[in-house]
Amino acid sequence: MAVKTYKPLTPSRRFQAVADFSNLTKKKPEKKLVKTKKKTGGRNCYGRITARAIGGGHKQKIRTVDFRRNKAGVEAEVIAIEYDPMRSARLALLQYSDGEKRYIVAPVGLQIGAKVMSGSEAPASPGNAMPLANVPVGSTVYSIELTPGRGGQIARSAGSFATVMSRDGDYAQIKMPSGEIRRIHCKCMATIGQVGNTEHENIVIGSAGRNRHRGRRPLTRGISRNPVDHPNGGGNGLSKSGGGRQHLVSPWGLLAKGYKTRQKYKTSNKFILVRRDGRPNKVK
Repeated sequence: MAVKTYKPLTPSRRFQAVADFSNLTKKKPEKKLVKTKKKTGGRNCYGRITARAIGGGHKQKIRTVDFRRNKAGVEAEVIAIEYDPMRSARLALLQYSDGEKRYIVAPVGLQIGAKVMSGSEAPASPGNAMPLANVPVGSTVYSIELTPGRGGQIARSAGSFATVMSRDGDYAQIKMPSGEIRRIHCKCMATIGQVGNTEHENIVIGSAGRNRHRGRRPLTRGISRNPVDHPNGGGNGLSKSGGGRQHLVSPWGLLAKGYKTRQKYKTSNKFILVRRDGRPNKVK
């Protein structure tokens, strides 16, 4: 996929970059695999705003993506590459030999007419899903399960991938996209390859109108507000510290800056070998 730019005829066009959809082969999604997304406008069940700067935007359809890949041993053919408004990656529409159709996240290099399969007997080629016990060491994978049977949860956005470092007993050591090295059970499924649409990071929104089209409303900066409205507000002129020496807290007293949100003692700590900042994890 390429990124398309424009002549700088207007200020918003000067730096704007949009995706080139020339690699898509089908415009309308499969009817049986979509459902309408109900928008909340950032409100909860009581009608109160809990997520600001949300509202409007174009209507969207939710594509039902197969992250479990539990149709083992049945070969499927890629019949279309489609756009998904809910994610940065592209989707590949598969048609299995028994006639069933499913969506999967399309990897780099997957073309129409290619054959893909899932299961322990599948070859290690892009788009094929298999347990980590069968993935060759050193391979790049995406859509990795954390719990067997739950479905792929890791490395699903455009251009992301993880690397199988080694295997030790029932666990494989996986280098995550963040750089963290984590132990994952060998029964967990993973898909061979790297998520496609790798140039998504080069897209520049460029104008407020495009953000409104995506359902994102304007949001005032906290530094330009009063102290009563935001932790960063107030001060003589611009102040990043609230205009005084107090600790920045949320309206409910939670620290706003520098507070580690991950629990110190978590059951999954024992599976982390190296943290994403390069420090070895000290399991307690």
